[in-house]
Amino acid sequence: MAHYDVVVIGSGPAGEGAAMQCAKDGRNVAVVEQNNLLGGNCLHCGTIPSKALRHSIQRYLEARSNPLVRAQANTREPEFPEIMAVARRIMEREAEHNRSYYDRNRIKIYHGRAKLTDPHTIVIEGGRTGSESISADYIIIATGSRPYRPPDVVFDEHVRDSDTILELNSTPRSITIYGAGVVGCEYASIFKGLGIKVTLVNHRAKLLEFLDDEIIDALSYHLREQGVVIKHSEEYEKIERHGNEVVLYLKSGKIIRSEVLLWANGRTGNSDGLFAFDSGIVVDHRGLIAVNENFQTALPHIYAVGDVAGPPALASAAFSEGRFAALHITRGLALGNLVRSVPTGIYTNPEISSLGKTERELTAAKVPYEVGQAHFRNIARAQITGQTVGLLKILFHRETLEILGIHCFGDQAAEIIHIGQAIMAQPPPHNRITWFAETTFNYPTMAEAYRVAALNGLNRL
Repeated sequence: MAHYDVVVIGSGPAGEGAAMQCAKDGRNVAVVEQNNLLGGNCLHCGTIPSKALRHSIQRYLEARSNPLVRAQANTREPEFPEIMAVARRIMEREAEHNRSYYDRNRIKIYHGRAKLTDPHTIVIEGGRTGSESISADYIIIATGSRPYRPPDVVFDEHVRDSDTILELNSTPRSITIYGAGVVGCEYASIFKGLGIKVTLVNHRAKLLEFLDDEIIDALSYHLREQGVVIKHSEEYEKIERHGNEVVLYLKSGKIIRSEVLLWANGRTGNSDGLFAFDSGIVVDHRGLIAVNENFQTALPHIYAVGDVAGPPALASAAFSEGRFAALHITRGLALGNLVRSVPTGIYTNPEISSLGKTERELTAAKVPYEVGQAHFRNIARAQITGQTVGLLKILFHRETLEILGIHCFGDQAAEIIHIGQAIMAQPPPHNRITWFAETTFNYPTMAEAYRVAALNGLNRL
């Protein structure tokens, strides 16, 4: 039986971060991946395909709105399978890159389903060589998550989740999305961009309630302006099929008919069947593994990182969590606190990105704050690109001028946020809003919005 210093179960962002860091620090590392290709759900049915889909649709919409292009362009609407084919080519290239990283770092790859039969032994089943066992001093679980499927909902070609929606073989004329979290809102933008009739059903009173209220209102407004029908505070009662239609019955008495229903309400950690012995490791009803601040489970040599360990359930945070767990093993560093405050990137149309406190939170805590805003319509670069929808919003302490939160809505929001993140992370007094007011930005750029927002806020004092 082969023995390794570290075995990582899963090759998504968390597993990749863990495996690469352990290898860089001289450890003998193996990775167990259930699928034939590396990259995990993030690459094959989550973050990358949905963002690649969105990018292709955005470029199509921009071309269609450009009068210089529109006069000569083919007016036929693209079909979903055509755009998905472009996304799959991106996924294949990324998978090849991933394989090269593992080869370069001499990391052994096992394909199959992993099961821990004792604290240090992993049995791999369903691989190309049948069942085999390996052992390790340390084990890092990075198995990710999957869409939650309620037991009373039958999934087929008409009822899909965020994994199987990518397998559509035609473009539906209408789609109902049940669940208005990040996944639901992103897919509402994607399908509306293809000219599909979209109904977004939210069981809460507002979209994405963890965001700043002004950003929530802007998202709701622009989704509705694009033609998305949003129904708040609704719960499903049952789902029926009538011919080629799916009928969603809501407890309020409403009935929604569409060709496809996308169930986007919750996710489940991929931990079922993982422990074949009495480990004492705590797994909750959602399949999430309990860990401490260093990502250790009840057995200190077994770690869990990424989506299977719970919030924030972001690919960016998962990679860092994997690295930090590895650094705890190889160097004894405790860096888990560094992923407590990470930017949120939501790839709707337009994009959203957020970091730090919201106005709601600061008001509840009675923190004296002020707001600086820059509307994109007043930024020269936005006028040049035609992407004038959106704003950058900086929240800062009225007395210390410390930056407390940054919220961005608009084109390239997930990129723009990182300038503010870098300054916000500095120790006092370098984390003040005055940095933006005193810094010269290239002109014209979207980064200039920070200077405009800073001056706007300082003028309010």
